Amino acid sequence: MDWTQFAQQMASMARDLLAQDSVSATLERITESATELVDGCDAAGILVLHARNVETLAPTHPLVIDSDQLQQQLGEGPCFDAAHTQKESVFRIADVTTEHHRWPAYAPQARALGVGSMMGFLLFTDDENLGALNLYSRKPGAFTSDSETAGWLLASHAAIAFSTARTHAQMEQAVATRHTIGEAMGILMASHHLNQDEAFDVLRRYSQETNTKLREVALRVCQQGALS
Repeated sequence: MDWTQFAQQMASMARDLLAQDSVSATLERITESATELVDGCDAAGILVLHARNVETLAPTHPLVIDSDQLQQQLGEGPCFDAAHTQKESVFRIADVTTEHHRWPAYAPQARALGVGSMMGFLLFTDDENLGALNLYSRKPGAFTSDSETAGWLLASHAAIAFSTARTHAQMEQAVATRHTIGEAMGILMASHHLNQDEAFDVLRRYSQETNTKLREVALRVCQQGALS
């Protein structure tokens, strides 16, 4: 492993991550970087667990989706365990075929999918857990200790970039929602001779009565000029 070259590539990747304009673009750059920077990595993806349901983000190959769905279906597997229990921040499996004792259902079926070896890294910051970055190779024994170190460094940068991109997206959405609600209030104030508090109360009551998000109610007013 040429660590000088790796450091240069990581620096370039870090700049690229900051330049992305959406969460999805950031995640795609992360998983692409894994296949470029980590020796032995043929495919990568980010797994997020919602209760017992798996969401696969930015997969670089269908193999990633197939493996994640298999783990959800079986309720077992290394990526599933890492994201669910959060006891292991890093895992490395030299040969999937030797792991029958840990995942007796997943291991043979994963090998049938074409998985030879795997690594996974929890993506987390001090404030939140974001999921797991999972790396796949079609060859057993493809990942070395250097591969693990490289993956861990990548995951550390990835977690910060993921968290920053998501926070930025949430802020943009909040600003857009506030603007939409303000526009809808203005329409109601003009058409029904209401003050600000009265217009907002109309939106709020309609939202509660119809079990519709306030932003969607406001958007309807902006598009139709009225609630009905």
